[in-house]
Amino acid sequence: MQLALQEAWRYQLLTYPNPAVGSLVSCEGKIISIAAHKSAGASHAEVVALLKAYEVITGKNIDFDANNAADAHTFLRRLPKDFFSKCTLYVTLEPCSHEGKTPPCAALIKDLNLKRVCIATLDPIISHSGGAKLLEDAGIEVKMGLLEEEAKDLLYPFEIWQKRAFVLFKLAQTSNAKITGGIISSQTSREHTHELRALCDKLLIGGATVRADEPLLDSRLVQKATPDIYIYTKNSDTISKQMPLFNVPNRDVELGDDLSFLEKPSFVLVEGGEGMLEALKDKIDFVLFYQAPNLRAKVHSYELDMDLKFMHFQRSGQDIAIWSKRV
Repeated sequence: MQLALQEAWRYQLLTYPNPAVGSLVSCEGKIISIAAHKSAGASHAEVVALLKAYEVITGKNIDFDANNAADAHTFLRRLPKDFFSKCTLYVTLEPCSHEGKTPPCAALIKDLNLKRVCIATLDPIISHSGGAKLLEDAGIEVKMGLLEEEAKDLLYPFEIWQKRAFVLFKLAQTSNAKITGGIISSQTSREHTHELRALCDKLLIGGATVRADEPLLDSRLVQKATPDIYIYTKNSDTISKQMPLFNVPNRDVELGDDLSFLEKPSFVLVEGGEGMLEALKDKIDFVLFYQAPNLRAKVHSYELDMDLKFMHFQRSGQDIAIWSKRV
């Protein structure tokens, strides 16, 4: 289950508005596949893991896109009924039992007649739950609660944006916590930030950062959608509309100090300096650090108090990406 969780964290928030989910298939004690849900509308983690398991077991490659949910479900249902009968499926979230953009995973798993299904945590949305019971009623052994607390950390953004904005503050820092002095993070980290920009409902940035840096704030490194911008400032008249970010096509730019939009279910990405972090510290859910492998002297760092819980570490090019939760 830990391996499934690690794989899911690679796609945290990139699956918005779906949750990040990881899955693993083992057969007679041997791990044969690990997969994650990659984007909304794509095959769920369990389905991709089962397709990879098929390729390992048979030595054959599938001839379609594994992330095409309709094709994936059709293919798996055409396999002999006992094909996965010796396999155990691990999944970080209860398999879905409803029909959405993809067919229900629980019904598929039931029909594939797996030996055992291990689930970290139940689906928090009642209308989506019931998958575990469906499997148990079909005679499949179901084990619940493996690394449940870790799975709930992974699922936390999904639960939050059901009722209000989930707020992620992104920052890049050196290994001695310096945040200024030119580009800090790696190309991989910057591309990841652009992926998040392309998916967020709104990018929130402080007026001081806009005035000082005149950033473009687009998603050019991944050639995806440009985020709408909200510039948090009490002095709108001091921000020139000739700055580059105002001239990007297909985006809305707002200025002001009204954060009531955070009450609506959404994903809001925040980029900014110390002032922005201080202003939003009671509204931030996650802080994502990109920590670079370098030291810098006589440059600025964040000077404020905030308690965080580290949840997950992963490589991001030369950097370490640290996912943390405000406590």
